[in-house]
Amino acid sequence: MDRVPMTNRGYEMLLEELKQLKNVERPAIIAAIATAREHGDLSENAEYHAAKEKQSFIEGRVREIEDKVSRAQVIDVKQLTGDNIKFGATVLIADEDTDEESTFQIVGVDESDVTVGLLSVTSPLARALIGKTEGDSVDVATPSGGKIYEVVSVRYG
Repeated sequence: MDRVPMTNRGYEMLLEELKQLKNVERPAIIAAIATAREHGDLSENAEYHAAKEKQSFIEGRVREIEDKVSRAQVIDVKQLTGDNIKFGATVLIADEDTDEESTFQIVGVDESDVTVGLLSVTSPLARALIGKTEGDSVDVATPSGGKIYEVVSVRYG
């Protein structure tokens, strides 16, 4: 059984989503199904079929989150140190062609959001950065072609 790495923040976000699904979404959809059933013939009841489809989605997501939580490897980024880039590192990189700088923290899949600088540990850029140190160059395959970045700084916490 593979462990799922995530930060404390990512773990708490998953638990909050699970709580929302179980305590709010699930009861609401059960009530919607009951109301739709009262409208009679289920074979042509679009409201009923839409509610059942949403229920299926909710139950699938609940199972998915429960699985991830059970396999979570919560990593306290504040406890990490070192010069090498690893999960949890906040990395400042510079595009070697344009000198444009970007800052990313390497986080778990479910907590990633590149628009706010949270980079999934499974992304091509994060995989290329893992193990590198300040001053290293990394070559990353992107949809628009290869890019070369220089690691400007690495920090934790």
